[in-house]
Amino acid sequence: MEVAQETLTTPAPTTAVEVSGSVALLEALIVEGVDTIFGYPGGAIMPIYDALFDYNDKLNHILVRHEQGGIHAGQGYARTSGKVGVVFATSGPGATNLVTGLADAQIDSTPLVCITGQVFAHLLGTDAFQETDVINITTPVTKWNYQITDATEIPEVLAKAFYIAKSGRPGPVLIDITKNAQIQKFSYQGYTPCNHIRSYRPKPIVRTQYIQEAAELIDQAKKPFVIWGQGVILGSAEQEFKAFIEKSGIPAAWTILGAGAIPTDHPQNVGMLGMHGNYGPNVLTNECDVLIAIGMRFDDRVTGRLDKYAKQAKVIHLDIDPAEIDKNVKSTVPVWGDCKETLPLLTNAITQKKHTEWINKFNDYTRQEVEAVIHTELNPTTPEMTMGEVIKQLNDITKGEAVIVSDVGQHQMVACRYAKFNNTRSNVTSGGLGTMGFALPAAIGAKFGAQDRTVVAIIGDGGFQMTLQELGTIMQCGVDVKIIILNNRFLGMVRQWQELFNERRYSFVDIQSPDFVTLASAYNIPGKRIDNRTELPSALNELLNSKGSFLLEVMVTKENNVFPMVPQGCSVSEIRLK
Repeated sequence: MEVAQETLTTPAPTTAVEVSGSVALLEALIVEGVDTIFGYPGGAIMPIYDALFDYNDKLNHILVRHEQGGIHAGQGYARTSGKVGVVFATSGPGATNLVTGLADAQIDSTPLVCITGQVFAHLLGTDAFQETDVINITTPVTKWNYQITDATEIPEVLAKAFYIAKSGRPGPVLIDITKNAQIQKFSYQGYTPCNHIRSYRPKPIVRTQYIQEAAELIDQAKKPFVIWGQGVILGSAEQEFKAFIEKSGIPAAWTILGAGAIPTDHPQNVGMLGMHGNYGPNVLTNECDVLIAIGMRFDDRVTGRLDKYAKQAKVIHLDIDPAEIDKNVKSTVPVWGDCKETLPLLTNAITQKKHTEWINKFNDYTRQEVEAVIHTELNPTTPEMTMGEVIKQLNDITKGEAVIVSDVGQHQMVACRYAKFNNTRSNVTSGGLGTMGFALPAAIGAKFGAQDRTVVAIIGDGGFQMTLQELGTIMQCGVDVKIIILNNRFLGMVRQWQELFNERRYSFVDIQSPDFVTLASAYNIPGKRIDNRTELPSALNELLNSKGSFLLEVMVTKENNVFPMVPQGCSVSEIRLK
């Protein structure tokens, strides 16, 4: 096992010193700028944890209650900080418990480096205690993975891991380290971060002819429409994006992971795309003449039926990942590259314009949606509260400055539709995988990634029960997370589908819950439960003004549906208002 005398100081030594693989790993993390690790110890990763004992002043380790909680916390940290999230887990069940989070991070392009312990190298393939083939298990859900069996590989492999995780289109990387490699001593010559790997090209070469072709289409367009995704945020291109839409005068709509790249109330921000997005952006996708997609991947929840999606439009697709271009929607002009580089080129090439009449058409659809859906949702006259009015009053108090971490379900769609986002990296949710149980641990990580911001977790009664053990993490580390449970006593999104498409055959969606407030108190977290809207303003103020974490359970109407909605198998222009 490791001893205190092995602890090094950074920067790397100028002469070689003998250290264990575990110490070399921790030194690599420090050089990479890691300040927080989320993890759970076990036998196969014990040498790393023993070395970590001597690094408490340099590395903050958060002991989660489940490895899935650890990786979701790592995701939340990465999403708010813009840095790489780091997660530790042991072999066998510890490693397999990371798989859901890896899949979530892979589809949502979240940079992570996960370190798993593994049995001794000589036991590999023998079905040893807590041995699993973590490399083959995680290959489909990682950007890269690698198994280290010799400590001398650790500096180089860790450098590659961080570079791959954060470069180009980000994603999760898993490094599996056998126990002998953690213990093994070797001649350590320091750690050098990586900035190049032969044959790996994270940024495509920008082709200027495509920039010019795109600019010509934009200048000729009568009804151009911008749709943007998380790529704008991942590329730190918020200012470049704002400059582009303001010069072009084009209305712009967002995917849920793109929310916040420009403020919600920006006059050219016309709302959210997708199955539960806003009315105008969906309908007018099938009326625009030029569709400019920036940092988004034409997910099926955005496009609906592909054979009826924007067939009238010429498509300009800006993306850093060449595999996404022409994958779902054929582009007229492909613009490969980092949008932080390509957007300024495109902005310089276009003519300044206004599209007032076209934007007014979006505003007309907004008025129809307000009348048919939004006004009733935000200002209900029924005795029971709606999810929308809770989000509206939360907005009124936070003024759009909070980080909103939502779980998956009806409350997620309501939060994304009605929350205000004045700042980037403010909407943290599970987009592509739709992982229930994401929000509570992700909110913990989000707070560590943005310690000066208010973090509010919006969670349903079903999703909360999937990872509620992470209340123990909140208790032990004292993190300040505001928790709102919107309790409709149903698995709400499934119930909505069963109501609309299965003749109200409510099959196993009526879920019972514990007393959440009493449960929170067992973890020394204060809480309150309300079922009357007259209590809502004061309860939200109590939540937000509390010192430390607070849990607020709001009882909302049971059978309220989220509209508008594009039914599965329909085109975006067939969106329903009721």
